[in-house]
Amino acid sequence: MIAEIVSIGDEILIGQIVNTNAVFIAKELNKIGIEVGQITSISDRKEHIENCLDEAQKRAQVIILTGGLGPTKDDLTKHTLCAYFEDILVKNELVLKRIEEMFARYVPTPINNENRKQALLPSKAKVLNNFYGTASGMWFENEDRVIISLPGVPFEMKALISNEVIPALQKHYTRPFIIHKTLLTYGLGESVIAERIENWENNLPKDIKLAYLPNLGRVRLRLSGKGENQSLLNQRIDDQIKKLYPLIGDIIVGFEEDASIEEQLQNQFIKTNNSLAVAESCTGGKISNRFTQNPGASGFFKGGVVAYTTDIKLNLLGVSQSLINKYSVVSAQVAEAMAVGVREQMGATIGISTTGNAGPTKGDSDADLGTVFIALASSKGVVSHEFRLGKHRERVIEKAVNKVMELLHKQLF
Repeated sequence: MIAEIVSIGDEILIGQIVNTNAVFIAKELNKIGIEVGQITSISDRKEHIENCLDEAQKRAQVIILTGGLGPTKDDLTKHTLCAYFEDILVKNELVLKRIEEMFARYVPTPINNENRKQALLPSKAKVLNNFYGTASGMWFENEDRVIISLPGVPFEMKALISNEVIPALQKHYTRPFIIHKTLLTYGLGESVIAERIENWENNLPKDIKLAYLPNLGRVRLRLSGKGENQSLLNQRIDDQIKKLYPLIGDIIVGFEEDASIEEQLQNQFIKTNNSLAVAESCTGGKISNRFTQNPGASGFFKGGVVAYTTDIKLNLLGVSQSLINKYSVVSAQVAEAMAVGVREQMGATIGISTTGNAGPTKGDSDADLGTVFIALASSKGVVSHEFRLGKHRERVIEKAVNKVMELLHKQLF
């Protein structure tokens, strides 16, 4: 079964917002065995919506639209759908009551006629209840096709997908199982991994597909399969994964579906009664951000210092001026002093640091652009590593952050 996702709104087309709605919807559909064949973004114009619906129904059995359901004149999706299905708008008293109650309870400004018009809905549509906003979801059936229209506000859309759309689709269609298992690897590039696993890849069953997903110092390997028997499909994919471990087990750090590397590290830090402090120069706080995005990070993460300038390295981390004069701020020696300093200052069992030239200029050091030093200090001492990560600033920083995750994983596991 194939679905198509249509995101409506000029704000997407001009790059003003990122289309995260389509990502969420695609993941949720895959979980129930519905494959997404195409994702399209269009403007909120009658002819564009109608043309897109005509074309999408040639390719897919389920079409999900998001956006264009607000109360203002530039939101045309509801009116276009009404015309498309040769329907009329009728007042839904239950929806109107819900909107009025929402305004009375949560909205400081008085309700107006434009808000009340949100209760006017196509008579042929099944209403999908939106308890977080005024725009209802709508479910249309056109022969064997289902067209679903949802508001574009992400938290409203997500609630509708989870509480209304997915249960309805599960009831409406008999679906196969789609299973994805994604191995997380760190330390080797895509081409090296491909060379190592070439024979294994060549002998994969035809109904199990492999995809390489490289990302700046790490590569995800996704195995995908589709079938009617969920347990058998799981077992077949697991059998192939077992054959992978003798080939690349040294770089596998887990499964994306189970936990990110940050979550794995958090669990291991807490399990082993370790704590972490971070001193960042070239990475500018991104390591700390990656860890603190997860609930419970305070159970192991002591804190971080963004020692972006030389005087902060001197005054907060205790790096000596003589060390900087002798080796420069981008050096193994300074990275080690930073790791030791932040570990001691914050009372952590492990301190880790980054210092480097991310570009586009060299700053306080003559080290080549893309040179990054990462040091790790623990009760066993301090060790540093030098990396050459290219000349593109954003890529250098992201690669450095991923290298930190890799080094911490090797330290703790």
